[in-house]
Amino acid sequence: MINVLVVDDSAFVREFLSKIISEDKELNVVATSQDPYKAVEIINSKTTKIDVITLDLEMPRMDGLTFLEKLMAQKPMPVVVCSSIAEEGSENAMKALELGAVEVITKPKMGLRDFFEEEKFRIHDAIKSAARTNMSILRSSVKRVKNMPSTTSSSAQTIKSSSGYLLARTTNKLIAIGASTGGTIALREVLIRLPKTTTGIIITQHMPEGFTKSFAENLNNECEIEVMESDDNLKVMMGTAMIAKGNTHLEIVRSGAYFVSKVVRDKGLVNRHRPSVDVMFDSVAQNVGKNALAILLTGMGKDGAIGLKTIKDAGGTTIAQNEASCVVYGMPKAAVELGAADYVLDLNDIVKKIIEFHD
Repeated sequence: MINVLVVDDSAFVREFLSKIISEDKELNVVATSQDPYKAVEIINSKTTKIDVITLDLEMPRMDGLTFLEKLMAQKPMPVVVCSSIAEEGSENAMKALELGAVEVITKPKMGLRDFFEEEKFRIHDAIKSAARTNMSILRSSVKRVKNMPSTTSSSAQTIKSSSGYLLARTTNKLIAIGASTGGTIALREVLIRLPKTTTGIIITQHMPEGFTKSFAENLNNECEIEVMESDDNLKVMMGTAMIAKGNTHLEIVRSGAYFVSKVVRDKGLVNRHRPSVDVMFDSVAQNVGKNALAILLTGMGKDGAIGLKTIKDAGGTTIAQNEASCVVYGMPKAAVELGAADYVLDLNDIVKKIIEFHD
């Protein structure tokens, strides 16, 4: 049984979210709190065991980000953020992930009852995923990335702003990366270390609609390579990374001598996700084949495992992140058990493989 503490200043959200969570037999809401001060009392109580916290970011007395930062410094535990999908909400949610939140669930300003009913399985999955988080790895990853200097020089930023691309050169090879829980930290740790001569990259990170744009923009400000959110008909260029837009699948197709992005909006959830890593990997196996390097990073579930095997069978090179460096060893584990990975590596060695992979 996973014990959950719900922290939200709205009495309706506390009541209804608790009801939705408790519909899963593996989950148990042991307490609710209207603000972080009361939450601290509950967390410190010797009679109440808390496994996962769901946290609103906009609250009186102490905002969610301040509480999260203090919590991770003093008594770290898995946190699932419930945030508004407004633009300012996405920025705050990205900050929450940087501080160590495990998952982000978007919630609308209106229509909350219908939203919670429609999204209850995703809420259940997010909490279960959080409960399986290796907090020591997450904390060390957050600290390492926080102290990692940006590789972006002022001259590189000037090139980005003036041309939109670091190098106007396509590649005959392609790198595809899939990730879920813990992936935002892992991806940052990888991308920030890549030079502008890196083979073009496409990425599927399980992330809600409205958040992938902020995620891409934040990475772009810190990386030497160009990082962008996916759109239709974008060429995969050397020195660029394209992140699948939330609530759409990302596929790659051939257009003459180029690999070009295709945003799929009319296909349903795959493995309970949109975007799905398997959808992206399947298109890579079909259209890139032996010229692909595919990497499956941290995350709960099995999304991407079968697709990784499909790429391997097509002659591509495949990598799964190792257990010792994963925040959640779910997706990579499924790939390893399926025989889909040519290599099982930590993030340092994954970076080396990416840099070595070029025309």
